[in-house]
Amino acid sequence: MAQDANDDAQQGGKLMERMQQYIQNRLHLSKPESEKFNPIFFRYVTELRKTHKENKADKLLLQSRIAEVRLKFRNEFRQVMDEQRANRIFKHQGEFEDLVRKEILERRQNRQGGSRLKLTGPSSKNL
Repeated sequence: MAQDANDDAQQGGKLMERMQQYIQNRLHLSKPESEKFNPIFFRYVTELRKTHKENKADKLLLQSRIAEVRLKFRNEFRQVMDEQRANRIFKHQGEFEDLVRKEILERRQNRQGGSRLKLTGPSSKNL
């Protein structure tokens, strides 16, 4: 189990850190709020990835499980910040994922070799 968490952290470490920073900036978290938010957010992303892996064959069940995970963690996020900002975490997560998808598509269209996703350049300034 611990190895799975380490694998998840290594696979999406930089991307997860950038998403975490993106969300913190959008929510205008104070330093104390950020310090409390970070470990909860890491657990949230880890559980979300696990949920995706376990339920990828059944899309409807996957949607239901994702909703359960979000409800569970929304309550935890509320312990760090007000309800309104806790609810916006998931909106900002979706925005970040959309930006990443857009960046990937742009890079694929402009590819002149086997470049890797680095999320740098003009399209990723908001990340």
